Amino acid sequence: MKIKSFLARPFASFVHKQIRKGMATALEDQQRVFRELIKTGQSTEFGREHHLSDVQDHAAFTRAVPVRDYEQFKPWIERIKEGKHNVLWKGQPIYFAKTSGTTSGVKYIPITRESIPNHINTARNALLCYMADSGNHAFANGKMIFLSGSPELERVGGVPTGRLSGIVNHHIPSYLRRNQLPSYETNCVEDWEEKLDRIIGETIDQDMALISGIPPWMQMYFDRLVRKSGKPVKDLFPNFSIMVHGGVNFRPYRDNLMQTIGRKVDTLETFPASEGFFAFQDTRDHEAGLLLNTDSGIFFEFIPAQEIFSENPTRLSLAEVKTGVNYALIVNNNAGLWGYNIGDTVRFLSINPWRIEVTGRIKHFISAFGEHVIGEEVEHSLMKAAQAAGVGIVEFTVAPLIRPGDGNSCHEWFVEFEQTPADMESFARMVDENLRTKNIYYDDLIRGNILRPLMIRPLKRDAFITYMKSIGKLGGQNKVPRLSNDRNLADALTEFQENTH
Repeated sequence: MKIKSFLARPFASFVHKQIRKGMATALEDQQRVFRELIKTGQSTEFGREHHLSDVQDHAAFTRAVPVRDYEQFKPWIERIKEGKHNVLWKGQPIYFAKTSGTTSGVKYIPITRESIPNHINTARNALLCYMADSGNHAFANGKMIFLSGSPELERVGGVPTGRLSGIVNHHIPSYLRRNQLPSYETNCVEDWEEKLDRIIGETIDQDMALISGIPPWMQMYFDRLVRKSGKPVKDLFPNFSIMVHGGVNFRPYRDNLMQTIGRKVDTLETFPASEGFFAFQDTRDHEAGLLLNTDSGIFFEFIPAQEIFSENPTRLSLAEVKTGVNYALIVNNNAGLWGYNIGDTVRFLSINPWRIEVTGRIKHFISAFGEHVIGEEVEHSLMKAAQAAGVGIVEFTVAPLIRPGDGNSCHEWFVEFEQTPADMESFARMVDENLRTKNIYYDDLIRGNILRPLMIRPLKRDAFITYMKSIGKLGGQNKVPRLSNDRNLADALTEFQENTH
């Protein structure tokens, strides 16, 4: 047994036991975190403006601090960018995580000395829990690749600023850095395709043991490896045993990834964001969901998703949630975010332990006709049909097609297939029936002839890659929205349609 895996074994066992003990104290931990946040926050500009010194419990907090998205939160961020101290949290952030928003342009999310362990230690704990649960310690000796953003940082208001994945790269322990690929110089390349070619050059003859990234960009990496070498990934990397993923639902990508690899490998799902590392898969049972990170400087609130745009939505603590309900996730943390709507929706699969699944984005929905279809519903409907038809899906997105007065309004699906279905009309019918079963409002609109059944537009190979490249969002942490309530993305994709005639 090599030294790293030998040393990792007892540490993994210790951390795994601590995580399991924490499951039993999650509610108490959340209350303690809440008290600690209020204690520190009351002496900040934000705390004084919102009278946090008078807050004694969650009910008082909800009255004092409204729910805000980034645009509403921005004035306090701007004060920090001007060089002011003690605005949202004591002192100044040690970083800004720079991320692109769908409506707010570039967002600057503070990371403080107190909050950075949440990002670093949770990533570590996820891997250690996997080690303890699976018995696979050997990957610790092997080469690892993290498909991430550039680690180069700029300064904004005197604060080092960059992509979260690049910031985290600076905190990888030295004992792992020797195993890490690609090189620092390659990681600093901004152009994704150039970077990918260089990554392939540095890794094609290495026996990678762990590969981490967002699924569509891992797929792109694997496809290019196979094209360049003429071999399946399993032959290039015989000891490749664990794939770490997050950022998007993995199910639509799983089959294609495993097919390109040439065999099944273990997968580990995580739920990181610039605002915090919220949850991770603590067991090999994928259906169990992701364990909520209840003792890591974040106090969570949950709003029933249908109330998120209400003037006074119901704000629940962890003690009040139920399984099976779609909630908007609200965070308060030791980076100085207060009542912050991150834009993601989650559903609890179990309570005690509190495990969730990510169901979509609040702003990614279709309700042009009152149906309020969400990401989880379209993903389920398409993947169930794809499995039945024996076809693979590369990528897809959905938008409303509004044709007032002629009865031909519908949902228009833009799908890049691995293999195009032999009978597209039959396939579209299956997808439509699946969606009608999932969403009763959609079903009512079809029954009432307000909508006609959905339409599928097959796209050319690499359509989404070409589109993302054209808008400067190829690679890194950029993701294609599964669905939109407008036509912006749909209209841009029409030029990539397959010629079916």
